[in-house]
Amino acid sequence: MAIPPQTPPPPTSWSRSVTEAVRGSHQFTVKGFSLAKGMGPGRFVTSDIFAVGGYHWAVYFYPDGKNPEDNANYVSVFVALASDGADVRALFELTLLDQSGRARHKVHSHFDRALQAGPYTLKYRGSMWGYKRFYRRSLLETSDFLKNDCLVLNCTVGVVKNRIETPKNAQVHFPLSDMGRCFKELLSLGIGCDITFEVGDEKVRAHKWILAARSPVFKAQFFGPIGKPDLHRVVVEDVEPVVFKAMVNFIYADELPSIHELAGSVSMWTSTVVVQHLLAAADRYGLDRLRILCEAKLCDELTPETVATTLALAEQHHCAELKFACLKFVAVRENLGVVDDDHASVNRKRGVCGNEGATPVESVEASERRIRRRF
Repeated sequence: MAIPPQTPPPPTSWSRSVTEAVRGSHQFTVKGFSLAKGMGPGRFVTSDIFAVGGYHWAVYFYPDGKNPEDNANYVSVFVALASDGADVRALFELTLLDQSGRARHKVHSHFDRALQAGPYTLKYRGSMWGYKRFYRRSLLETSDFLKNDCLVLNCTVGVVKNRIETPKNAQVHFPLSDMGRCFKELLSLGIGCDITFEVGDEKVRAHKWILAARSPVFKAQFFGPIGKPDLHRVVVEDVEPVVFKAMVNFIYADELPSIHELAGSVSMWTSTVVVQHLLAAADRYGLDRLRILCEAKLCDELTPETVATTLALAEQHHCAELKFACLKFVAVRENLGVVDDDHASVNRKRGVCGNEGATPVESVEASERRIRRRF
């Protein structure tokens, strides 16, 4: 007599492995294809770096092919791992966009189809995936993919991630931290303040221990080997009162104050000027997070009218990324023309000619030299 199968006892615990692709896309426009063509096999133009799945990536476009021996008549397109990583598993999709509006795109994709060998594995920084013979160049030049001498490539990356799911107990929703609000309230009410800063015609009261916890400069000033813990009054020079108060508020709340409100409180100051002064104060008092936040805001607010003073500030306070953003901004001919308007009339009087045939790198270097002469 056959023994009936027994039902296993109910599990006392369980878990589930979930493998999925974290996707992200980047659109890369190659402007001036006819000028890029002819640079030679193996030479490329590259996109800006973009982030997907915790890694950085970049698209490489070879107008004359990646290798001369087998694909000199084709354009090549590759996506490369641009950050440190070992055995990064990913899926890719490279799309050459049809610019006629008929959506007849050229697509090479790992997605939505079975892969015999699974996702592609990139072993190290600089590893690439792509197509040496992405599209025949002679056909590309007469196709709807090329419009106004521009090609548009869309790159989708899916980084393979694994996670473990387990049963969730009843969730308790935690309130957002209100520590910053509490500290700001302590400051605004003046409770327990033990130091007064005289900034111009204004007085700013604060707590030495909070300032010292956030700023190495204040820490050394009050509690260092030659500090003065009994100090109760400090005169601050070369900092505007509104800027110093904004900096102290950041120390307590760990967030940027309303820049537009600050600008409105000082006659003739723009928001950019306020952030420039705030960055200088942050650097002076060793507030790295505030300095970086100011750098990011200045990068977003670059204009032909502010780029010169922002570049000078970046050099003075060793803000490498902000300096690069300024030089990249003025390298664009449309922006450079506005920045150099006031120099153009002077140069015409002197009989100086423009460098119209400069390469992008030469343009950046020349732009930096021209901007430096403004100071």
